[in-house]
Amino acid sequence: MLLPRFEFHEPATMEEACRILGELGEKAKTLAGGTDLFVNMKKKELAPEHVVSLDRIQSLAEMDSSNGTLRIGACAKAVEIAESDAVQKDFPALKDGASKLGSPLIRNLATVGGNLVSARPAADFPPPLMAYGAEVVLKSSKGERTVALADFIEGPGQTVMAADEILESILLEKPAPHSGSAYLKLGVREALEISLVNVAVSMTTDGPDGPIKAARVVMGSVGPTPLISASAEKTLLGKKPSEALFLAAGEAAAMDSRPIDDFRASADYKRAMVKELTRRALAQAYGEI
Repeated sequence: MLLPRFEFHEPATMEEACRILGELGEKAKTLAGGTDLFVNMKKKELAPEHVVSLDRIQSLAEMDSSNGTLRIGACAKAVEIAESDAVQKDFPALKDGASKLGSPLIRNLATVGGNLVSARPAADFPPPLMAYGAEVVLKSSKGERTVALADFIEGPGQTVMAADEILESILLEKPAPHSGSAYLKLGVREALEISLVNVAVSMTTDGPDGPIKAARVVMGSVGPTPLISASAEKTLLGKKPSEALFLAAGEAAAMDSRPIDDFRASADYKRAMVKELTRRALAQAYGEI
């Protein structure tokens, strides 16, 4: 299947890329790994007149963990994130999300920015990043703005990005002491699988044996966007961690989910899996504290 015709641009700096997008607007699409863009172009779902490659902009592929904040360039590959020492040490749920994205070949091409901008409900990166309270930095020729990832994705394939903006980086604050996190994904196969359900959690306790003072439960593939379960968080806060508490939080998360029946599974099955994956993920996160 052939790609539609387009004009190719390869800027070397963010300033040049922003200028090109500012001039072309809706006529252009940015290219990072290409694992989503080229597929959609071949399927005739997208037909941009211009494609702007970000591959030559070195800063977009870099990661920096200084000053208590992890900055991930939007063009960092999934495999690079999974193998990062800083990610493995402080953000295990993100490491798991990056490790479970597609196949080894796809992980060597797919970028975190592309995964976020595609805004697919079953995507692997958004839930763990949202569990850590991630923010995204958007740049254009007019300036830059920072947006909470929880507010970035508006619906399937839809984000708050303007046509002239580029997702430049993702920012994560280092978790507080006595914190744990986990990401679990359910699919029919081990690899190249679109999630039936995925769940990411983060948890911080007041000391090694204290009650939970911060928690977040994020569910993917059970709504038009990744969903934060406010009910699960309310269930967890102020309580001593236990299997019974994690089960109750799983039940609360299932109530907050909004799955639909499709060819992969029924809504009832997905809701039941939200409950179970949330319970397991919370137990796994607690085991890291």
